[in-house]
Amino acid sequence: MIEVKRLTSDGIETALAGRGLAAEDEAIAATVRSIIADVIDRGDEALADYTERFDRVSLRPEEFRVPLSEIKSALAAIPGEVKDSLELAARRITDFHERQLPKTWSIDIDGATLGQRITPVSRAGLYIPGGRASYPSSVLMNAIPAKLAGVEEIALCVPPGPDGRVSEYVLAAAAIVGVDEIYRVGGAQAVAAMAYGTDTIKAVDKITGPGNIYVATAKRLVIGQVDIDMIAGPTEVVIVADGRAPAAFIAADMIAQAEHDPLSSAVLLTDDDGLPATGQVERASQLASSPRAEIARTSVGDNGRIFVVDDFDTAVLFVNKYAPEHLELMVEDPEALLPKIKNAGAIFMGDYTPEALGDYVAGANHVLPTASTARFYSPLGVYDFLKWSS
Repeated sequence: MIEVKRLTSDGIETALAGRGLAAEDEAIAATVRSIIADVIDRGDEALADYTERFDRVSLRPEEFRVPLSEIKSALAAIPGEVKDSLELAARRITDFHERQLPKTWSIDIDGATLGQRITPVSRAGLYIPGGRASYPSSVLMNAIPAKLAGVEEIALCVPPGPDGRVSEYVLAAAAIVGVDEIYRVGGAQAVAAMAYGTDTIKAVDKITGPGNIYVATAKRLVIGQVDIDMIAGPTEVVIVADGRAPAAFIAADMIAQAEHDPLSSAVLLTDDDGLPATGQVERASQLASSPRAEIARTSVGDNGRIFVVDDFDTAVLFVNKYAPEHLELMVEDPEALLPKIKNAGAIFMGDYTPEALGDYVAGANHVLPTASTARFYSPLGVYDFLKWSS
């Protein structure tokens, strides 16, 4: 059960106390600094040692790269309906991101020609998580914008499974978008390898993609050697709902976020006094049949929050200060609230636009700023792989 609290505009600052990216954990940072220094010093030998230590998989450097034949065979091996879904998602993600392409331009002023020339980075490194689950959708979300930007070389790092292999779904997604440089290396050591290079993994210019606290810390520490997309924390959703919003939908969307990780968070704001109680019942019922119920219960219990507000102006004030990764507007007229929203990674309009749709197949990018960083970060896009010369 989540404690239900009444929220007024005066209480927003108190409700958000401690909100934001966690301060760098010095113990974790010290560990990651050591790993980065070791990879710089020992290269592939260090990668092999850390892969055996953290992933419990013994690999020789010549086994880091996944053979092209294995990538192609994965596409043929996965179920047909999964292949169709990945291809549909790839088409929609491509259609969405094609519209982000800017153009080189020039103007003449008093006999002088001025302008901006836009070029892609030469080489990008994509980090795809592989710890708790398989994330083929993250391959599409990272690789497609890079391809559209014109990046010539794309290296993908993903932790190996217990058998030393990479998920066939991840490989299939890579095959669909044309990424064939894949390394079974994960964690902070993969970030270090992409940033500084080894004999096997050539250094990149930009690193994108989500990961755990060690990956996020490594990305923070290599800024300047390379560029990164953003520093992200655990995933989150804020739902603004009125009394007519289906409680079953709200419960499903809160669970869909909570089941990612015990540190995930789901927040509900409503102007209806009865909705929280109905939602609690729905959530308990759905959790009973969830295959990731233990993770979701921990997340909801530790980080879930429900607020009853007097009006949606208060909800909007909260949203803009919270700056959520995902925002759902499950109200009768979401278009009326939209112009008031200043800070959110992705906004889902109406009852029939679940956040999970954005994770997979809607077309917008699911690599999004978390922990209030939507105040200044944007979703991953084509522009992340481009640079401007004046």
